[in-house]
Amino acid sequence: MSDFTPDIKVFCCHYTSQQACAEGTDGLSKEGFPANITINRLVCSGKLQVSMLLAAFEEGADAVYVVGCPANKCHNLMGSQRAAKRVGAVKKALTELAVEPERIEMFHLERGFHPEFVQVAKEMNQRISQLGPCALRGE
Repeated sequence: MSDFTPDIKVFCCHYTSQQACAEGTDGLSKEGFPANITINRLVCSGKLQVSMLLAAFEEGADAVYVVGCPANKCHNLMGSQRAAKRVGAVKKALTELAVEPERIEMFHLERGFHPEFVQVAKEMNQRISQLGPCALRGE
């Protein structure tokens, strides 16, 4: 598995990722953000639908994670709570498909650029590198 580089998609709330994205890919790389993680920004994590999360896996992602506001500090009131419920639904679906539910995760982070944004990316990258390719990945 040492040659395996996971394809990871992250869906980020505009507010929790705005400063990280302002850093640009060079700035994020300098901070240690893995190059194999694709950032998809959303106006609110609550806009994310289960179908979008599942589509990322169908399109070949080995893992997906969502970054939203802290549950009690969501800019759009309850958006990050809705996103967390949808992530939970996909975890359940993955389990029913005999796929590791650890391949999807929800993180609640503060607004702006924080080391935690890079840290959760590293955490997911390490986790999925150990799990190997997703069984849903098309050959």
